[in-house]
Amino acid sequence: MSLESVRAFFSANAPDIDIIETAESSSTVALAAEAHGVDPAQIAKTICLRVGERTLLVVTGGLARIDNRKFKDAFGGKGRMLGAEEVVEVTSHPVGGVCPFGLPSAIPVYCDISLKQFEEVVPAAGSTNSAVRISTGRLAALTGATWVDVCQ
Repeated sequence: MSLESVRAFFSANAPDIDIIETAESSSTVALAAEAHGVDPAQIAKTICLRVGERTLLVVTGGLARIDNRKFKDAFGGKGRMLGAEEVVEVTSHPVGGVCPFGLPSAIPVYCDISLKQFEEVVPAAGSTNSAVRISTGRLAALTGATWVDVCQ
């Protein structure tokens, strides 16, 4: 159902963007980069975190890692990654297919500046073998994301 919610999102908000489905899995940064012929850093990975009672999504470059100090400074507390079941509950997307599109309810989305080095990035699209190619600015605009600097 997750891929369908992403299809509905793009149909309503950006019908010019096509979802790319691959025969092979693209559930990790390395697999996604190989499947889509891009540098691993160009994969836009979406991380689902909880800070206190707040749940949020942080979209980062594929090779970027959350810097705990920067994260705490930006969000006022330590981030805890959600477990696989919690991620599906919150996003409707399975781990490996998590993206900021087609969410069942509003979740704050943040884009790390590690994405800004690329004109186009490749985030997942709701399943472990789907993605989209999208400009970095459009990704942030479509998801209502706020830019942050929380990675190393």
